[in-house]
Amino acid sequence: MGATGVGQTSQYLTFRLGEEVFALEISQVREVLDYPQITRVPRMPAFVRGVINLRGAVVPVVDLRVKFGMAAAERTVNSCVIIAEVEFGGERTLLGALADSVQEVVDLGPGQIEPPPRLGSSVRTEFIRGMGKREEGFVIILDVDRVFAADEIALVQQTGTGAEPGSP
Repeated sequence: MGATGVGQTSQYLTFRLGEEVFALEISQVREVLDYPQITRVPRMPAFVRGVINLRGAVVPVVDLRVKFGMAAAERTVNSCVIIAEVEFGGERTLLGALADSVQEVVDLGPGQIEPPPRLGSSVRTEFIRGMGKREEGFVIILDVDRVFAADEIALVQQTGTGAEPGSP
């Protein structure tokens, strides 16, 4: 896809986790669901809430708040699951991400996106694609392909997303 924000405006779906506003590139978002019935899967990491049935496909649902070191999401009337497409081992797979609420789709041009902040070697920021500048403040633009380490995606794929366990 190339570098984000190089010479063109891109669209992003914004959503809240606590007080922070995050964004995913709209091309990676497949749909947004009302909070569905989630089936727990034994022995999954704490950030994996379980799986949902998406028109016959088993899709793992992750709690980004837990993944980012925040308190687990509390279900509210605005809670939803964002279905995103992530790349792993050259293949695309679907993942559901819990969000406190979805905000809007925004256009951000190259001049509105700053590189991720450098916070020292102990803070991991490789999953942040950039910081979108808006009048209300910043939007943290996530690189959904990097939010999860390769071993985490392999574990999540084994919950039955349609990819064969052990595939590269």
